Amino acid sequence: MLRNILRCGALIGLAGIGACNLDVQNPNQPETERTLASPNDVESLLANYYLRWHTAIYGNSLSNVRGMANVQSFENYSSLSNNCQGQRVGIPRPANDNSIGNGCGPEQLRVYQIESEVTRVATSVLKQFEDPKYTLGNIPRDIRAKAFAEFLRGLSLGYLAMTYDSAAVVSVQMGAEEAGELVGYQEVMDSALAAFARAITYTNDAQVASQFPITWIPTPTVLSQAEFTRLIRSYRARFRANVARTPAERAAVDWNAVIGDAQAGITADHINITSSTNGPFNDWVSQTLSYGTWHQMPPFIIGMADNSGSYAAWIAQPLDQRGTAGAFFMTTPDTRFPQGGSRAAQQADFAVSSCSTAGATCKRYFVNRPNGSDVTAAQGWGASNYDFARYYTWRTAGSAAGGTARNGPFPFFLLSELKMLEAEGQIRTNNFAAAVTLVNTSRATAGLPALTAADNTTPVPGGNDCVPKVPVGPSFNTIACGNLMEAMKWEKRMETAYGHFLAWFYDSRGWGDLAEGTPLHWAVPYQELQARGRPQSAIYSTGLGTQGGAAAAKGTYGF
Repeated sequence: MLRNILRCGALIGLAGIGACNLDVQNPNQPETERTLASPNDVESLLANYYLRWHTAIYGNSLSNVRGMANVQSFENYSSLSNNCQGQRVGIPRPANDNSIGNGCGPEQLRVYQIESEVTRVATSVLKQFEDPKYTLGNIPRDIRAKAFAEFLRGLSLGYLAMTYDSAAVVSVQMGAEEAGELVGYQEVMDSALAAFARAITYTNDAQVASQFPITWIPTPTVLSQAEFTRLIRSYRARFRANVARTPAERAAVDWNAVIGDAQAGITADHINITSSTNGPFNDWVSQTLSYGTWHQMPPFIIGMADNSGSYAAWIAQPLDQRGTAGAFFMTTPDTRFPQGGSRAAQQADFAVSSCSTAGATCKRYFVNRPNGSDVTAAQGWGASNYDFARYYTWRTAGSAAGGTARNGPFPFFLLSELKMLEAEGQIRTNNFAAAVTLVNTSRATAGLPALTAADNTTPVPGGNDCVPKVPVGPSFNTIACGNLMEAMKWEKRMETAYGHFLAWFYDSRGWGDLAEGTPLHWAVPYQELQARGRPQSAIYSTGLGTQGGAAAAKGTYGF
């Protein structure tokens, strides 16, 4: 029976195509109601759909928008055509083409299709409980299932809202074959936040005494009611901030609500136990750490830590001349980077071979790659000596002692991200002292001097060694020490690099830090719009903008 409903879920991933027929009486093709009549099947279905949600954004297929977004936000540089990185990496930025049959169509479809499927299946489970006679056996079990189904709806709708200009929101009041109208991303996010609120209410019902099994969320230990609530509130903090497309929208976020959720969120990194065979997985970290032409860290952002003068000289050049003299080399007091005044010294300071044993911890987050391993950048400004290495141990040997490659505990929500979400909220509500304390937590571990000025105007300390240094207007060909906001942004970028789906893209979009012309989201995939009967002339965008969606204005750093 479970196999049949999973197949049904796959068919309804594109909501416009329609759902499976729920009125079928053929016992060889049991309908959804009968499949969901078994308590064990319902709970297995919910557990499978957390993993299904995972596959859309982290799973064992590279085909999603992450490759495009990473190069668009300078979290990565690659000119490979794989996953449409090469098609999106150029400056001026190309649009996110949504024309019929475009070569990036599969990547642009994947998240939309699977997250829509997760929303539909979770809603189908909730719809069963609309019948007062339906039960999984007892009230606590029923309420726990409702909590988890609403959690899945919140997750899936939230990522649809953050990634696409619009989406369909299905509800328990709809019939099984109703596709739902496409609505703008803000309305989709409202539905996600409402689902999270219901999940929290169900989770904290006094009748729910049981924990959430590790078969539902594969964490090292089962989640209590309190821990599950903290996880929901952490995602809610992320979603509230990251749905914003522009600095104006980011400023208008309810930052007091973000602060409240962050303060009530996780108290340690949220870990999943990854499995290279059964999931969950993180294929983009796995592929990036293969290095070669898949990856190098472009200088636009990481150069802000430089104290050698390399970044200042690089920024002073016109874009088309950057990198013509060779790959970017820098020195920095930030100990997340290799230390030393020469390339040889940095290579001696940290080599990834030093953390290639299962369960080891890499000394640095970034590595100066070995001689002979440099990769030519099609755009000179992408040339760099540096690769991301923080999760190299997991990639090559596994993150638990005695483990195997790409298996073991892996962080999918970092506590440092939550702290920076709160810090941004404190800055935006003028509580600078609280923000300084939060930002200093990770600066201290990176060897950077503590911030002391409780304002958003004083340059960060350090003089020539200050971190970060940012391009300044009006010409943006000189640099200066950043303020508290820039220090928060630096810490968040360094701590979340490759740490979650579209980490730098979502933040840079709302901060106004993307290169001019970068698309701010993806249109509803043309396959879905075709299924809804849209003509070819109307398949680009149903929310902001026209073809490819709205685009970034010239932003904070003049890129």
